[in-house]
Amino acid sequence: MGDPAHQDYKIPSLDAETQQLLKTALKEPNSVDLERVANVLVDQSLQDYVFSKEAGRICYTIMQVNNMPMVALVNPVFDCLFRLAQPDSLCQEEEVDCLVLQLHRIGEQLEAMNGQRMAELWERLRDGFLLEPGLSSMARLQLLELIEFRAAGWRTSPAAQRYYYSEVCG
Repeated sequence: MGDPAHQDYKIPSLDAETQQLLKTALKEPNSVDLERVANVLVDQSLQDYVFSKEAGRICYTIMQVNNMPMVALVNPVFDCLFRLAQPDSLCQEEEVDCLVLQLHRIGEQLEAMNGQRMAELWERLRDGFLLEPGLSSMARLQLLELIEFRAAGWRTSPAAQRYYYSEVCG
C-alpha cells in the first residue's frame, strides 16, 4: 500500500496556493497552520460532499502518519460529521459510508477530546436512525452498527461483526 504520507489525494480544483498548502500539510504538518488547513477542508467538504471522504483521509494522514496532535482539527472534523449527520446526507448511502468510516477511524479520539460534541452528534444520529423516513435499509444497518460500536467502547465484538457482515453479504 505504500507510505500514506505519499499517497495521491483527489484534491478538487482549488487554487494553486491552497493545493500547495494541503500537500505541505501532508508532508510537513509542523510547517503550516493546521487550523487554516482544517478550515479549507471543511469549506471544500461543505461545497462538495463527495470531497468529504478525501478530507477525512487527509486529516487522518496528517494526524496518524505524522503523529500530529488532533486538537487543531477536532472542531472542523466535528463540523463535517455534523453535516454528514443531517437528514439529507443520511439518505445518501455514500455519505453514510463516509460518516461510518470516519467514526470507526477516529471516533474514540474525538470523543476523548470533546465528549459534549460527540454526545450531540450521537443524539442526531440516533434521531436520524429512529425518525428519518428516507433512510435505506443499508443506511439503517450501518447506523445501528455504529451505535453498537460506540456503546461497546469503540470496539466490535466477534458476534456483532458476524451479524453485520452476514447481513451485508448474505
